[in-house]
Amino acid sequence: MTSHVPVRWGFLGAGFVASRGVAPAVHDATGAVLQVVAARESTRAALLEPVRAVDSYAAVCEADDVDVVYLSLPNDDHLPWVLTALEAGKHVLCEKPLGLDAAQVVEMTAAAVRSGTMLVEGSWNRWHPRTRRVEELLDSVDGPTDARAWFTFQGVPPDNYRLDPHRGGGALLDIGCYAIAAALMTLGDDATVSVAEQHTGPTGVDLTTSATLISPRGKAEITTSFERPESQGWTVSAPGFELELPHPAFTSWREGSTLRVVENGVERVEAFGPCDAYRLMVEAVSARAVGDAAWVLPLVTSLAVARTIDRIAQVARTV
Repeated sequence: MTSHVPVRWGFLGAGFVASRGVAPAVHDATGAVLQVVAARESTRAALLEPVRAVDSYAAVCEADDVDVVYLSLPNDDHLPWVLTALEAGKHVLCEKPLGLDAAQVVEMTAAAVRSGTMLVEGSWNRWHPRTRRVEELLDSVDGPTDARAWFTFQGVPPDNYRLDPHRGGGALLDIGCYAIAAALMTLGDDATVSVAEQHTGPTGVDLTTSATLISPRGKAEITTSFERPESQGWTVSAPGFELELPHPAFTSWREGSTLRVVENGVERVEAFGPCDAYRLMVEAVSARAVGDAAWVLPLVTSLAVARTIDRIAQVARTV
C-alpha cells in the first residue's frame, strides 16, 4: 500500500474475534489505526486499545473520524448495522456470514452500490497465502474432481447465540461457510445441492449438516458440526492431481502450515510460514479504502456461498 494517512477503523462489538483476531491485526497492520470501538460497556471496548471507546454503535457509524466500520456482532445484527454503516458513507468489513440468507446479501450489496462504498465479508482465511495458492492450483485442474471439506468441533456454550435459531444460529451458518466456500472454489459458483441432511438440536438449530454439491466440474461432500470432535480438512482429487490441506485447513493463524500436492504421480509438500491472515485482510481492505489495488473477497462470491447455504437448508428440510 502506498503512503497515505492511516485508514481509521471503527469496531461494532468487542467480542472474541474482534479482541483476539481483528483488533491486534489493525494495531499491527500497515496503514491502519483502531480509532474507536463500541461495545455495550465502554470498559470492554477500551480493552481493545482504541484511540477512544464508546457504548454506542450508531456513534461509530456517524463518526467523522472513521473510514471503515468492522462488524463483529451476532449474525442477526449484521443486516441492520451493515445498512446503517453503508448509509452513513462508511466502508464495511462484516464478519461471516455476511447475511442470514442470500436475500440479505443482495440487499446489502444494493446498499453498497447506492452509497458508493465498499462492503466485504470478513472470511479471513481467504486472504491466507495457502488458500490463495489452492485457488491458483484449482484453476489449472482438468477433468472431473472429487472433493471433501469439513469443519467440526464440540462445546458451544448453552447460552451462546450459535444455538439460538432467532439469532442466526446453527453449524451451517457459523462454520459451514468455510467448507462450502472450499467446495465452490473446487466446483465453481454454479454448483447445485443434490443431497443434504441435518441433525437438529433441542433449541431448533442444526448441530450437524452434511451435503453433496455437484457441477459440471465434479462433486464435493461437505460436513459441518457442533457435536463432532474438532477437525478441519479439505481434499481434492482429479485425473493426475491430488490436493490435501491438513488440520487446521481453514483457521491456520500465526503458525506454519502445509499443502500436499500430487501432480502426475509426483508428490510434493508446499510449506507456508507463520501468517496472520487477519492482518492481511485488514491491510487489503485499508488499501482498497484509499483507492489502492488490493484483492478483497468479491461480493458475488459471498452471494454464491449464501445461496448454497440456503439451498442446503431447503433440501435438508425436505428429507
